[in-house]
Amino acid sequence: MKDLEHQLKNPVWHSLKETHKKFVIEFNRVQFYKPDVCNFAAFYDDTKTAKAANEYTNSSDDFFFVSENQTPIVDGINVVLEKKTDGCQMVLNKLVDIEITEDIVLLDETFIDEIYDLVWLVMPGYYKKRTFEMGNYYGILKDGKLVSIAGQRMQTNLFIEISAVVTHPDYTGKGLARQLIVHNTKEILKENKTPILHTNKGNLAIPLYEKLGYKLTRDMNWWLYRKV
Repeated sequence: MKDLEHQLKNPVWHSLKETHKKFVIEFNRVQFYKPDVCNFAAFYDDTKTAKAANEYTNSSDDFFFVSENQTPIVDGINVVLEKKTDGCQMVLNKLVDIEITEDIVLLDETFIDEIYDLVWLVMPGYYKKRTFEMGNYYGILKDGKLVSIAGQRMQTNLFIEISAVVTHPDYTGKGLARQLIVHNTKEILKENKTPILHTNKGNLAIPLYEKLGYKLTRDMNWWLYRKV
């Protein structure tokens, strides 16, 4: 469990070291996802982030440094902070099972455009079309239309992050997200990995996650930087 705890303190870093190493771009010992896959980056040494950020923005206009308690350094000339999001990490403590009444399907490549459009409708700003390649995506369809999804994002040999939990505004309040979270959680447990998720502090969805067996474990902050 010590290894898991170590990884969870810097999940982007360890994802890019293990399961997602095919997506890594590294500058000066700072790790970034390829910009068409995900705009997350991680570091251990904050003295190296300024030079690395300048290098990375040759291929991407913006990115997030993700950190539990370190503050990245940038030069403020070529790269500036646009906003800081105070986030938190949640880890499954004990799954609270619920009845699955919906037909939940594993989404294949034919749904890439629908997934992208749904995420950007509900939660714009971070999802790329190739984010689909980071893990499995599960969805619920109504009348042939994808109306709710829950995907998988950062992951290592020890954990998998549930992400992109979104429901079309016309279908909220029906418990679709709740069922997708539980289904996704069970699929992760089948792989003998720990399910985790990240959200903003104060998110109204936190009580739902807690009811499904997740607990708050640590801060996880998201620093959005943009090229000048």
